[in-house]
Amino acid sequence: MSEIAELKRKVLKLLKEDLEFRYAVAGLIGMEEILKRLDRHDEELAKLREDMNKGFERHDKELAKLREDMNRGFARYDAELAKLREDMNKGFERHDKELAKLREDMNKGFALMERHISALGARWGLITEEAFREGLKGLLEKEFGLIVEKWEHFDQEGFVYGYPSQVEVDTAIKDGKVILVEITSHARASDIYTFKRKAEFYEKVTGKSPSRLLVITPYAEEKAKEASKRMNVEIYTGV
Repeated sequence: MSEIAELKRKVLKLLKEDLEFRYAVAGLIGMEEILKRLDRHDEELAKLREDMNKGFERHDKELAKLREDMNRGFARYDAELAKLREDMNKGFERHDKELAKLREDMNKGFALMERHISALGARWGLITEEAFREGLKGLLEKEFGLIVEKWEHFDQEGFVYGYPSQVEVDTAIKDGKVILVEITSHARASDIYTFKRKAEFYEKVTGKSPSRLLVITPYAEEKAKEASKRMNVEIYTGV
């Protein structure tokens, strides 16, 4: 025990008197502390690395779960999109069929309406010509003192139409002069030729040569006007 005490005394004396020894001891003490701190730091760093690894592992698991959920979501989305596309295609197909049926019905309706309009137009044309003829007859008789009457004769030889038929033409007579009148709602070139044949037939049957040939119509085609000039037929469209 005395030896330990003597050793302590000598160490304390050296620390007090020997500066180099004192620094050496101080350095040794400081290094030990540093080493202790480094050991403690390594332990903390290892613990931190372990926690980080655990965190990364947990993160990877969560990320894998998220990726799995996303893949399921995309798969469900693709399935719903495919179903929607299928429904749309069925809808478009049904729409095309309905549209084709509607177009067919519309075409049938337009065809029917066209037939009705054509029939009505033909009937209206006849009514208009008859009313126009009666009005013109009254005008010629009252204003100009002309005798207006319908001349009829059966064409056995087919001189006018090319086959046996009844021929009719309106006549206006004054002072022995005969004016032949053709009233129509629409004058075509063929109407002018036919009217000319009627005039020739009238002269052939009655022996009277018409002094004037008049066509009265609301509308005359250009070819009809051209034909009337060549055949000496007067056209009046403003009556």
